[in-house]
Amino acid sequence: MFLDKLKKELHYKQPLFIGEDTALRFAVLIPLVQVDGEWHVLFEVRSLTMRKQPGDISFPGGRIDPTDASPMEAAIRETHEELGVDPKCIQVLGQMSAYIASPSFVVYPFVATIDHHQIESYNRHEVEAVFTIPVSWLKNHEPYMHTVSVQPMPPMDFPYDKIVNGDKYQWRPRDIEEWFYDYEKYTIWGLTARVLKHFVETIKL
Repeated sequence: MFLDKLKKELHYKQPLFIGEDTALRFAVLIPLVQVDGEWHVLFEVRSLTMRKQPGDISFPGGRIDPTDASPMEAAIRETHEELGVDPKCIQVLGQMSAYIASPSFVVYPFVATIDHHQIESYNRHEVEAVFTIPVSWLKNHEPYMHTVSVQPMPPMDFPYDKIVNGDKYQWRPRDIEEWFYDYEKYTIWGLTARVLKHFVETIKL
């Protein structure tokens, strides 16, 4: 009886990873626009007045709200709120692999076409400027990478008495790969560069 019930439960759709239900969940859109007959990827420069990451390059997107029916709906909603694009003019081509930055942070990227002529009154509270990069340029220019070493720092009340070696436990640092794209006056790095790199690798296949 137990095994039959377990087998039935395991056939249902499982979370992408353990902890997905309680993680901070974000959705972003990789917008494809046509400029002079050529496909470009559109990017935002985050407003310089924003509290987090002012001036960084990003894709439109943001946190998935409880009212969003799906990550895709969140990506479309955020694109509409940030760029003023009519949701009906956002043609989603598909979803890419999720980026799991940590067990508590996941990003769901979607690729879509939009009409860049609609982007005339973007939200100045969130977006400082927009620009595009030709897909052909991205396919022919490799990003460069630097590593950042992260050392775990347990809090003062960590229960060392529960683990072998106690406070002498050897915590392992880990290296994080940070990718960079330099295009004209812009530098794309961080989460946006990582998602962009995966997108470029996908279209090269």
